[in-house]
Order: sequence, then structure tokens, then C-alpha cells
Amino acid sequence: MSAAEAGDGDANKLLARADDERIVTRSVRMYLDAVVDPVVIVVGHEANRVRAALPEAVRVVHNPDYADGQASSVRIGIGALPDDVDAAVVGLGDMPFVRPETVTLLARAFHAGAGDPLAAAFDGRRGNPVCFGRQWFDALRDVRGDTGGRELPLTAPDAALVETADPGVRRDIDQPSDLPSE
Repeated sequence: MSAAEAGDGDANKLLARADDERIVTRSVRMYLDAVVDPVVIVVGHEANRVRAALPEAVRVVHNPDYADGQASSVRIGIGALPDDVDAAVVGLGDMPFVRPETVTLLARAFHAGAGDPLAAAFDGRRGNPVCFGRQWFDALRDVRGDTGGRELPLTAPDAALVETADPGVRRDIDQPSDLPSE
């Protein structure tokens, strides 16, 4: 794998390959394999190229303000959810090593009343994705900057960590050295 293919310079890290699959494809497939529905994907930079790498079973929405930071994508994604959705599992496209069982665990923990919001954890350390109940949707539509809804669980009285035994919840792809060697 070349450095450009993995996300150096102008290359799009979401289109790099991990285990012979695009990072974004693998990240999204994990949600399709979990018990969440619908799966809404927000695309921004190189939207058409990223969209082409996505499975057809997802709803894709475009974020024209992606350069404003992660929060703009969170706002677009939450705004694209149907009115009957009671919670949203918010994840990142550059986290291809999260297991589908982790997303299912978060959704089931939410429905069992374990807390709201619920963050996936590994070895007691918070990671991603995070499950937010509908009560947080207005606050998520108001977030700004490059942190998405990261700060909301810090102020929530019912927030909790859900231990997942999944190291993928703490592993994102920021640079070529974050990818496994082939």
C-alpha cells in the first residue's frame, strides 16, 4: 500500500484499503451487520467517490459544509433520521475495526435502560460509537466544531460507558501507519 493510497496528502483516507476493502466500506458494513435501521451515512469531501464505495443498502446524505468540522456531519445525519427513530448510534467512517456486535450491544443496552447517551468502551476507556436517545437530537443539531457530540455525554446525568471487549472502538485511521501491514 502506498502512502498516497492510505491517506497522505490529498488522498482520501476513507478510500484507503484495510484488509483489501475500503475503510469506509468496512466501517459502514459493520452497521449493516448490526441491529440498527436505518443506516444513514453522511458524505462530504469527495462525496461522489465515497458514495461509490458505499453499499446500496444505506441512505446517503451530503454535507456541503464538511470543512466546518465533524459537528456539521452530525447535524446533517441527525436531521436525516425518520421521525419514528428513538435513538441513533453515531459512529465515524474512519473506524473500520469496530465489530457489528458492539453496535448491537449499544442498541440493546439503550433499549434496556442502561443510560443515555451510551458510549462504547474498551478496557474502561471511552471510544466510539455512541448511542444517543431522541432526547439528545436537538442538542446534536446544535453542536459546532470538530468534536461532533463528544462533549454531550460529559454533561448528561444518565450517561454511561458500555464495556464492549472490542479494541476497535478505540482505533481510528488517521494516517497510513494506523493501517495493518499487508
